[in-house]
Amino acid sequence: MLITHLMNMNCTIEWNSLDPAGWEARFSAIRRSTLPQSYDYARAVCPLYGQRGQWGLIRIGGAEAGLVQMLEARLFGRALHALAIDRGPLWFPGFGGVMHLRAVLDELNRLFPARFGRRRRLIPEIAKSPTASGLLQQAGWTAKGPDYTTLWLDLTRPPEELRAGLKDNWRGCLKRAERGPLVLRWDTQGAAIDTLISGYVADRQIKSYPGPAPKVIRALARQFSAEGKALIGQALLDNRPVSSILILCHGCAATYQVGWNDPEGRKHGGHYALLWDGFAQLQKRGIMDLDLGRRHRRPARHAGGALYLARFSPRRCWRPPRPMRRGRPIKSRK
Repeated sequence: MLITHLMNMNCTIEWNSLDPAGWEARFSAIRRSTLPQSYDYARAVCPLYGQRGQWGLIRIGGAEAGLVQMLEARLFGRALHALAIDRGPLWFPGFGGVMHLRAVLDELNRLFPARFGRRRRLIPEIAKSPTASGLLQQAGWTAKGPDYTTLWLDLTRPPEELRAGLKDNWRGCLKRAERGPLVLRWDTQGAAIDTLISGYVADRQIKSYPGPAPKVIRALARQFSAEGKALIGQALLDNRPVSSILILCHGCAATYQVGWNDPEGRKHGGHYALLWDGFAQLQKRGIMDLDLGRRHRRPARHAGGALYLARFSPRRCWRPPRPMRRGRPIKSRK
């Protein structure tokens, strides 16, 4: 019965059939679209790693079902081939169930079968469940490492409802920040990129937390700023930045990317003030959801106050963190 059902789905992927405007129009219609599946993300990171983007329109039963962005690197044609699909596919309304994902995986297996010289990485954006895990394993993919939860904040709620939903300690820190001496400033043109990067590097050196490489942050900030899709927030004390965050907009969603506090910023609640004001900035742009990133078991220093928003729409995702070939893991190359 399962085989018959999958055959009836008749999944195909039309690669590079859409022009950028056609891709963006469909991408912007998807609620909770993810940063690594955005066109601007590919434009930013591909030059850093010698990759090229491939953009797929998924059809199931002849109907447009979703989008998938694949980043790949080739040598000698495709004799040596690496491909990555991170936090995708993304689905149009009416699609996105585990059976739809299974149909896409079968099509990917047909197009890019596991073989010597090919590395494949898949990080599907799907809620964890026994059914999902079973179907993924049947398609030849095995999860590696623990699953975790990403936090989405629904920005369609009015500000008073958002504020009421904050945990008490978060709300208290925000009140103190609002009464304090900090002045907030938002840069949408990329003028504050250097300050953002230097503060981020210094903060990571002091606190030793994992995070994207500075070159990746710079590339993303430049690309998204050029398109008017980046928000660099700064909390100023005596006209000096003491806290900063980077938010990237993609479609009708956005992602909190990085942020930092210096001691004065931490003392006066710079991160709390920037995140809260950032919600309002995004609402003005029509952004419906904010991806606050990974929720760790322990407080994530690099996430600022984001982890305290756990009351808002947590979603547990089955996301293997390491590259895989069909049926067996392979080591990641940095």
